[in-house]
Amino acid sequence: MPKIKTHKATAKRFRYTSRGRLFRTKIGKSHLRRRKPRRVKAMFDQMIPVESAGVKRRVKRLAPYLGRD
Repeated sequence: MPKIKTHKATAKRFRYTSRGRLFRTKIGKSHLRRRKPRRVKAMFDQMIPVESAGVKRRVKRLAPYLGRD
């Protein structure tokens, strides 16, 4: 059976923890950060757990080799 291609944008935005929880990066961290306060810029570095079952299913389909099953 052939390998499934990974959707690279999905693989860059999501991570699995060692316990298998799916985390995502926050939006707005790529540009226009100079005018934001230091506290807000520090909050962009945190990752948020994904709660939605639909998003988890979609990430698993788009990036099958990303992490745990």
